[in-house]
Amino acid sequence: MSRIGKLPINLPAGVTVTVSKENLITVKGPKGELSQEVNPDIKVSIEDGVLSVTRPTDEKAHRAMHGLYRSLINNMIVGVSEGYRKEMELIGVGYRASNAGQLLELSLGYTHNIHMMLPPEIKLETKSERNKAPLIILESCDKQLIGQVCAKIRSFRKPEPYKGKGIRFVGEVIRRKSGKAAGK
Repeated sequence: MSRIGKLPINLPAGVTVTVSKENLITVKGPKGELSQEVNPDIKVSIEDGVLSVTRPTDEKAHRAMHGLYRSLINNMIVGVSEGYRKEMELIGVGYRASNAGQLLELSLGYTHNIHMMLPPEIKLETKSERNKAPLIILESCDKQLIGQVCAKIRSFRKPEPYKGKGIRFVGEVIRRKSGKAAGK
């Protein structure tokens, strides 16, 4: 059995999971509602507040899907009950971030500012304090969506290894290079 796939998922209070005949799993909770289509070979069952995922055979494709769908369903349940939060900081002189609703405006040392419209499922907040790096705080119930948006924001100015300037996650460690050798 798959180590991840065989683990049961306990449903927290306030979260309801419905499995339709078209293999569409819908998860509703206090933070929102998410749905995921599951391969017809994989069976999802709910008994006494515990969700379990089973596979028909030990074929390689079934083994792969077993763990995948269990992880996706677990991420949806955690998302609608607790939610996900990502914090990114802008390291560099003159780097700024501001928002007006769902529009994120970044000043990253290019000739023009970068404007990015975020999906309505993501809650956006920016913080700029004196003598601290500007922060971008993203919150959502969808783990895939928030990760994709963070990757897009980070791609505008990735952290470089010499001075460490760029957009990075809070607490992320960047491997630094020494640069030119000092003299002979």
